[in-house]
Amino acid sequence: MTLKEKEISNLQPRVVSPSESTRMVETIVGCKWSLTVFQLLAQDINRPGEMVRHVEGLTTKVLNQCLKRNVEFGILAKISYPEIPPRVEYHVTTFGNKFMTILDALKELQQEIEAQ
Repeated sequence: MTLKEKEISNLQPRVVSPSESTRMVETIVGCKWSLTVFQLLAQDINRPGEMVRHVEGLTTKVLNQCLKRNVEFGILAKISYPEIPPRVEYHVTTFGNKFMTILDALKELQQEIEAQ
């Protein structure tokens, strides 16, 4: 074995791509508005129009993208009512409640870091 081959064999194995759960956390936490949406839902503000009215700077387009991602991951459930005008509400799923524990842990960690 040559010196070059030894150097190559001593390299660490390649890191595999993140698992689905890791990608989900990165996507949700990386979205500026996801945590705000979860806070609104905790206050029983579950209709998109209400959400936009309650948060300065939040646009309908960005909110819809955020809500869509959360529904795709199974964190939120979308309920459409067959009314005129149409009414849509979002609710946290059972899985979403479990996911929120991760976000709560991150919030606690941030508070500890800020306290130091």
